[in-house]
Amino acid sequence: MHNTGEKIRVLVADDSAFMRKVLSDIINSDSDLEVVGTARNGEEALQKALTLQPDVITLDVEMPVLDGLSTLEKIMEQYPVPVIMLSALTRAGASATISALERGAVDFLAKPGGSISLDIGKSKEEINNKIRMAAEIPRHKCKNCRQDSLGLQKKNYINRTFSPNVFTLVAIGTSTGGPKALHEVISRIPADLNAALFIVQHMPPGFTKSLAQRLDSISPLAIKEAEEGDEVKNGFAYIAPGNYHMEVLPRQEKLFIHLHQGPNVNGHRPSVDVLMHSVARINAPKVGVIMTGMGHDGAQGMLALKKAGAINIGESPETCVVYGMPKAAMQLGAVDYEVPVQEIAERIVQALR
Repeated sequence: MHNTGEKIRVLVADDSAFMRKVLSDIINSDSDLEVVGTARNGEEALQKALTLQPDVITLDVEMPVLDGLSTLEKIMEQYPVPVIMLSALTRAGASATISALERGAVDFLAKPGGSISLDIGKSKEEINNKIRMAAEIPRHKCKNCRQDSLGLQKKNYINRTFSPNVFTLVAIGTSTGGPKALHEVISRIPADLNAALFIVQHMPPGFTKSLAQRLDSISPLAIKEAEEGDEVKNGFAYIAPGNYHMEVLPRQEKLFIHLHQGPNVNGHRPSVDVLMHSVARINAPKVGVIMTGMGHDGAQGMLALKKAGAINIGESPETCVVYGMPKAAMQLGAVDYEVPVQEIAERIVQALR
């Protein structure tokens, strides 16, 4: 965490000279931010991280000599510091970004238009706000904490079979730091959980599909990016696609997914509040979960769930990358149990049994 009152010192790592120049100009245009160095490849980024000791690093996913993921892992080993990944809006870029977020990157920025983004200037406010947010994160929270859950990656769940009857609904909302938190929670959910899960992770289109595929590979549950009209099934987890709100609607004694592009709620689409309000209206046992994230999206939804009889769980501040959304829900009195992320899956199981 940088010292209040001092400029936030940023290292920019990108293999494109154009991108290094544009990003530096964007960051230096705000008086509280300062680019203290640039790097052309991963190896140079690692060296400058150690010598310059920046408060925040922006790191391109695709880098020569040492790629972005490898560079990130070495940074987390040798000089843990908040890292924001920059990724092209491609399938490969989205997949690498999800892996980076699981390995300690605190956030990411999607480059509009590809690796060399001529439109990156349109994202100036978002870039600088994310740098400010990252600078406030204590460095001990940046370390790679994949440990136990990654051990489940290689299991074979091909023979997964589930009852079509839904007994319980679990609504989960998260934002900054969410992919790693979801990895931790989902990998610990047992195969015999009699529930359907609904997840909103604030992400742009394309990245949510990669997130669903990644989580599906580590879980006994069947996890998919939700599609309009999906019939809700027990043992499935549905992730809201980027740029679409996700609601759960009853029809003829069954439940279905409804996606729509209504106005942003709390600045987001998908919004956690939209999902949770829809789940609160369903006449079934319910659990609400709110995890790491900036802002207050999901707080009102958690309150609606609680008023509808749900058992609600919030991630505690010691494991949140950003203790924003869980704090907002706590302040509304909408959280029954506040626990570290490692205990959330167990609490969900206890709530359902």
